[in-house]
Amino acid sequence: MAVRIEGTPCWVDAQLPDLEAGKRFYGELFGWTFDPARDEALLRGRRVAGLLPKRDGRMPTTWTVYLATGNAGTLASRIRAAGGQMVMDPYPVGPFGVLALAADPGGAVFGLRQQGDENGFGITNEPGAFCWMEVYTRRPEAVDTFYATVFGYLGRQVDPDEGGGDAGFDYRVWSPPGSRPGDDSAFGGRAVITDDFPAEMPGHVLVHFAVADCDEACATTIRLGGRVATPPYDTPHGRVAVLHDNQGARFAVLAEPADAG
Repeated sequence: MAVRIEGTPCWVDAQLPDLEAGKRFYGELFGWTFDPARDEALLRGRRVAGLLPKRDGRMPTTWTVYLATGNAGTLASRIRAAGGQMVMDPYPVGPFGVLALAADPGGAVFGLRQQGDENGFGITNEPGAFCWMEVYTRRPEAVDTFYATVFGYLGRQVDPDEGGGDAGFDYRVWSPPGSRPGDDSAFGGRAVITDDFPAEMPGHVLVHFAVADCDEACATTIRLGGRVATPPYDTPHGRVAVLHDNQGARFAVLAEPADAG
């Protein structure tokens, strides 16, 4: 069983008020089937995500990304020392290893997953599977320093021309330590919450799933009772839209350019 690089995405899950409604929504949108004994979504028989019943109504309905670690306790100490917070200290979850929840200095919440007998994703970067994570923040300098310090992320600042020509464009692409920073090794990025966003929007992590057709995914989301938060738009890496499912959980979909690959 391969050991994942510390700090790289290894799992995502959502806690939903109506689990069966969530299964119907994502089953039709992404083609997922489900293993009810493990609260896991499957794509062609391989693990792609967790869908769980929401046990605490005070918690937000949201997608959470989990970052791999060899020792959740040690990493929790590094997070605190670097200016982050532990939302939920490490706790064992049987064969799944050890989980925890943390927040960066900008308030974006992410999970930690210390490998157990199970190793997270069975498939990524294919339609219906996780493909990207994005940290949105109002404190880019503090957040950049935090992730570099805690996880050793290697960053590449995206040129404004690449982001559409806006001189105020501020986006940083992350690659894991030991790699060469660039698109081939990148797994996520940091974006800034600008005045274009609602004033009350907090720092957050936006989970992206790959799809074959972004516009079709938007139409399907609306038909299934969800909504489109950000209509489809083109980027150098594909066509993207931000959606809410039929219970309010926010996520994005990404369709690679037709000539990609």
